[in-house]
Order: sequence, then structure tokens, then C-alpha cells
Amino acid sequence: MGRRLINVRSVWLASVCIFAATGRAAAQEVESPKPEAPSTVLPAVTVVAPPKPVAARPAPGAGPARSDIPQTRLTVVATTPLAGTGIDADKVPASVTTISSSEIARTQSANVTDTLQQRVPGIVVNEVAGNPFQPDVQFRGFVASPVSGTPQGLAVYQNGVRINEAFGDTVNWDLIPTAAIRSLGVVANNPAFGLNALGGAINVQMKNGFNYQGAEIDTMGGSFGRVQSSLQWGKQVDNFAVYGALEGLHDDGFRNFSASNVRRFYGDIGAKNDQAEFHVNVGVADNDFGAAATVPVELLQQYYGATYTTPQTSENRVGYVNMTGKVEATPSWTIEGVGHVRIFDQKTQDGNPTGTQPCTADSTHLCYGDGSAPAFGLDGIQLPNTFGPNAILGENDRTSTHSTTTGLSLQATNTDPLFGHNNHFVVGASLDYSVTHFSASAELGTIGSDYVVSGSGIFLGQSGNPISIGPVSLRATNQYTGLYALDTFDVTNAFSITGGGRFNVANIDLQDQIGTSLNGSDTYTRFNPIIGGTYKITPGLTAYAGYSEANRAPTPLELGCANPAQPCVIAAFLVSDPPLKQVVSHTVEAGLRGTRDLNIGTLGWKLGVYRADNTDDILAIPSQVQGFGYFQNIGSTRRQGIEAEANLKSSTFEVYATYAFVDARFLDALTLGSNSPFADANGNIFVQPGDQIPAIPRHRVKAGIDYFATEKLKIGGDMLLVSSQYFVGDASNQAPKLPGYAVFNVHGSYDISKNVQIYARVDNVFDNHYSTYGTFFDIAALPNFANGGAAFTDARSVSPARPRAFYAGMKVTF
Repeated sequence: MGRRLINVRSVWLASVCIFAATGRAAAQEVESPKPEAPSTVLPAVTVVAPPKPVAARPAPGAGPARSDIPQTRLTVVATTPLAGTGIDADKVPASVTTISSSEIARTQSANVTDTLQQRVPGIVVNEVAGNPFQPDVQFRGFVASPVSGTPQGLAVYQNGVRINEAFGDTVNWDLIPTAAIRSLGVVANNPAFGLNALGGAINVQMKNGFNYQGAEIDTMGGSFGRVQSSLQWGKQVDNFAVYGALEGLHDDGFRNFSASNVRRFYGDIGAKNDQAEFHVNVGVADNDFGAAATVPVELLQQYYGATYTTPQTSENRVGYVNMTGKVEATPSWTIEGVGHVRIFDQKTQDGNPTGTQPCTADSTHLCYGDGSAPAFGLDGIQLPNTFGPNAILGENDRTSTHSTTTGLSLQATNTDPLFGHNNHFVVGASLDYSVTHFSASAELGTIGSDYVVSGSGIFLGQSGNPISIGPVSLRATNQYTGLYALDTFDVTNAFSITGGGRFNVANIDLQDQIGTSLNGSDTYTRFNPIIGGTYKITPGLTAYAGYSEANRAPTPLELGCANPAQPCVIAAFLVSDPPLKQVVSHTVEAGLRGTRDLNIGTLGWKLGVYRADNTDDILAIPSQVQGFGYFQNIGSTRRQGIEAEANLKSSTFEVYATYAFVDARFLDALTLGSNSPFADANGNIFVQPGDQIPAIPRHRVKAGIDYFATEKLKIGGDMLLVSSQYFVGDASNQAPKLPGYAVFNVHGSYDISKNVQIYARVDNVFDNHYSTYGTFFDIAALPNFANGGAAFTDARSVSPARPRAFYAGMKVTF
């Protein structure tokens, strides 16, 4: 074995020097743009192995061997970000869920998060930002969110490139072109996916011209002014292929000021032969949203489309180029790599109440905070009070984030037998370097009876004592380096063990462009191990168990707002750079999974349990001043639960059902700031060990069915049941919970011809009014204009979900 490795060393090193990219395996099935067939749960790669030979004498006069002899289907899944090579799913010592493009198309949605919520047991989505295209995706109580300041516990990759944004590790789901997705993989308990993979990773693989050929136009419209259309086209000529997808969408939203515009493009050019495959893919997106955020329940009771302070807008722009490649250096060595450049630009505007007020001693001037500390302008001079005596002051907080990220990943895979047993060895490295320019400003204005903040052109300088607000200009650099190795060894044909780990280094440097208070440099290092095993009890039943660790480094955003003595407007007005510890998760899980052929179809099922303990978890802590807060390590937390899934498929129908139980708790006693009505006179609540973590519903039940009534007509439906959850800010579990909800959807399609399909869907059939997220707000900040200007009496503020909606569309393929 040692001699064989030495013999290929020179080839391996030469290949590493040549390639900076990775591609998907050439063995992937080609997808054609045909009307939907019955959905199947297939990962990116599926290999059908020939049946074992049977030592039997052919019957006299027997013809050729039959082609309908049962075959063994081997499902191959990716266990690293570079998904060009993988292993048998039954050898993965963790929960793995893979979603095919046909299952994505089933949702008839431009939101990839709709598919994740529908098909993955442990995932639930909430609209914390008040917009369906900017949701939080929560898996096992860990979150991937577009909202700055949210502790990010999931790593997300697209074609092997990490797309957690550099400044806050945020994930902007709206930037991923849904029509161009070939598969989604949700992987738990695997540190190979690097930083933020505390709860797991979501691996997005895109289409190319080798696996998609033809053309498709899909146009849909419906409730709340929804109009959307997508076009995709792919073609292969000999060893070359090209693919492109273009999407556009407009939605007025059901709430005031909540319109959405989405514009996305993805393209890929590829070349391959028997030993190598190379791709260059590019993507751009230009999206803008009215993010209505949470609304006080007292306003929601008056009008379901109500909003609180506005404007709340977000503009997201992205452009990226990836160069990928894969080479079979020898029959047993495969080299993969990806080099990428990503430019992300975001601008936000957030209307809020303000701490600015006429000074107590001299009402002709403005003060900030307590009525005595001067409110300064950008020139450092105290601002005169130019507002009317009855004006209600507010402020428009604006931020601008511009990040440029470059990176390189290399991976080598060896499949040489070890001691005469099958062995799959992967070693890889990644380097990502990001430069971010972040700025923020606060414009004073007045708040009208519609809660719209009208700007005055007067901008706040550094003001407040000790609370500081004013312009921010920051240059942040991130350098994330990782080295990982995984080995899966077949002890027997039934028993496999996996071991390995990843070493992460995160260097974060902050440079204040106005003063020095934000300056800082931090380095975080950690080795995260993984160990596990699988045992195939029968050909259709496998048991698995594993343990792993993962970490996430504090983001530049968190480091710039981590001083309790100087709280800031989260995600905007950074004020100082005290140190934070990195978060480390320790996860153990075990389960069973299996398949069985029945007379009516194929049954697949999974059952698993897990426990993930976080040390030095980070939480955003509200301060006593509305809208301000800071980040803090809060000790240890635990997330544990059960996941169950079953699906039955045949040529005429598919039925699935899933259940997930998530128990998320604090493990240490804490004193936290909160706007909870149960807070003490100092605005604090007291968390006890065992209290549940807010915003994590404990029970999630999902089910769906698709049925081909005829060869041309398909009908189906799905349901989602989510239990109650504690409001954010109620970590002490004293207030009543946000109620659970049940949602039922139906859909259908009809093939007019081989190339033309019409379809329709109804979301929230029973028009259930419910909320997916709840928090508390300062009831004294503004009057209740919907109640004649009286004071608010209920501190609850929620994100209402979309009411019943109708959509219809047409899909044409060529």
C-alpha cells in the first residue's frame, strides 16, 4: 500500500498545481426539461450496480438474460463541500437528506426555502424580516438567516463555495436562482464543512449543460400582485456544454410596504473527457425588498397587513465567478478544486423610534438618551431643535455593506483498498479572504400616524453617554483557512467506520475609518474531530452512530458590538471591539434508515436521535434603550431531539410524512436584558438552567401526497403543523407562548401536450391567520395611532404569515 501511494505522489502533486477547481461527477444522470414525473428522493449521483451472478444452469431454450432482474441501487452523497465525489449514503454515520430538482419543482415556488421546509424533517422557516424571500431557515434549532445580528449556526455552500457572507455570516437565500438548482443536500454532524456548521450544512449543487439539455419557460401569477417567470436552457455538443437560467419576480406583498422584486441569472460553460471535467460558472442577482419586520399585536388586530415603523427596505446585489475542475489522476486518485470571486453589496434602510429628544433644560436644543447628553451633528456641534412642539421624532438608520471574497479549495480522493478492505480517503484544504467596507448613518425625522419616518436631512454625529450613535465607517478583513481529512473504512461488507476532522483558522481584523474604538484583531483556531460507524443489518436496513465537533468564530459585526457598557443599534452602529469567545458544538447522534420494495411501491424511512451541546454560545442581548443591544457569550446551551421520516413511491403516487422534536435549552443561569413585561425594574430577566431557548418550536409535523389521476392530470397537497414557541426576549419562559399553527396547501397540474403544462396551487387553503416569529417591543416608544394615540398595553410584536393565496401558471419545454 505504501509503495502504491509513493508511485502516484508525483502525479498527485502535479495535478494539485494545475487545478484550482472542481466539477460534478460525469456519472450524473442527464435531466431533460419534461413535464413532472413522479417525485423521487435522489441525491446528486445515483449508481445502479449490476446484480450478482447466480450459479444456475440456464433452462433449455432460454433466451438472453432478462433486464428486469432486481438491481441494487447505490445512492452516493457528498460528505465534503466539493461534491464531485462521494460515498454510499449507507456509510454516512449521520443524518443526510438530499432533495432532487423534481422535488424543488413540485413546490412551484421561486423560494428554495419552501422546498427545504417541506422536505426536511428538522427544518422550519420563519419570516423574522416580514418578507417571504428573506426568511430564517432553522435546522435542529440552528439558524441560517439573512438578518444581521442573528447567531448563524449553519454553513451553506453553492457548488463548493461557502456563501455565508463575510461580515455577519448571513445567508441571503434570495440570491440563489431556484430554477438552476440540481440538488440540495442537508448534512448533519460533519465538521468538514468548516465554520458555522454547528448544526450542519446545506449543500446546493447547480445544473450544467451536461446534466440538463433543452429549454423551459415557466410563467406564473396570482395573489398579491405576484408575477414571476423563469427561462432555462442547456445544450451539449460533443465534449462541451452550456447552461443558463434567468428568473424574474414581482410581488406586492400582503402587508403595507412589503413589495419584492427579484432578478437572478446563472450560467455555466463546461468541458470534459473521460478523465477530466472543467466548468466556469457565473451568477448575478439584483433584488430589493420591503422587509416589513414584526408588528405589535394591537395593530395586527386592527388590520392584518399592518406595519410598525417604516421604511424597512433591503437591496441585495451579488456577482460571482467560479472556476471548477475535476481530474482522475489515476484510477484510484481524483483531484478536485474550485477558485472563486464573489462581490456582495447590500444597502438597508430602517425606520425606528429615536433616543433624540428636546433637552430637558433647554428645549431649543436636542439631547440624546437621557435628556441631558447633547445630540451632536456631523460637525460635532449640538443640534438645534428645529422640529415642531408636537412632533414625534424618529430616525432612518441606513447601512451599506460591500464585501469582496476570493477563495481557493483543493481536494484529493483516494479509493485504494486498505489491508484488503474497501477504503475511501479524502483530504482537502480551503482558503477564503474577504474585505468588507461597512458604513452606517442615522438621519433624524418625524413619525406620522402611519408610522412612516419622514427624513429631515439632519444626520446625527457621535452622541450619547455611554450609549453612542452616529456615523460608522469600518474596514473588516476575514481570512478563513481550513484543512480537513475524512476516511471511511469497510471493516466488513456490512460494517464501516469513519474518522477524521478539520482544523480551522479564522483571522479577523477591524480597522475603524473614523476613530480608533473599533480597531481590533482576533485569531481563532480549533481542530474539530469526527468519529462514527454504520452497520448494514440487512440489505434494506442500516444503523448509524457518530460524534463530531464544530465551531464558529465571532463575526466582525459581533466583535464590533460586544460591550455591555456601550450597546449599539444591532447591525448598524458599532461602537467598540471587546473580545468574544468562539462557539463550539459537540454533537452525538444515532439512528436507523431503510428501504423496502412493497407491492404498491417503494418504502423509504429514517429514524434518528441527536444531542448538540454548545459552549460559549453567543446571543444578541437587548439593552434598556429601545433598539439597542450587544453580543455576549452566554455559556452553554443544548439542542436535542428526534427525527422521523417515511415515504412511499410508485409510478402513480407518492406519499411522505415527517416528524421532528427539538428540545432547546439554556444550561447556565443568566441575567439578560429584555423588553419582556416580566422584566424587573432594571429591564432584566433571570434565566435558570433548563429554560427553553425562545423561537424554537418543539414539534414539527409534515405530510404530503401527489397522485397521477390520469397520465396527464396530477393532483396533490401538503400540510405543516408547528407547535408553540416562546417569544424572543422571554428566555426566562414566563410569558405565554406564541401559538402554534397548521397550514394546508393543494396543487395540481395538467399536461396539455408533451411540451405544455398548466398548473395551479392554493397556499393556506383554510386562510389561517398565524405568526411564525414573535418578540417584545418598548410599548412606551410610540403611541398607538390605531387607537387614537393611546399608549400601547401589549408588548408582543409578531411576524404574520401570508393568508390564503391562489397562483396559476404555464410551463413550456422545447
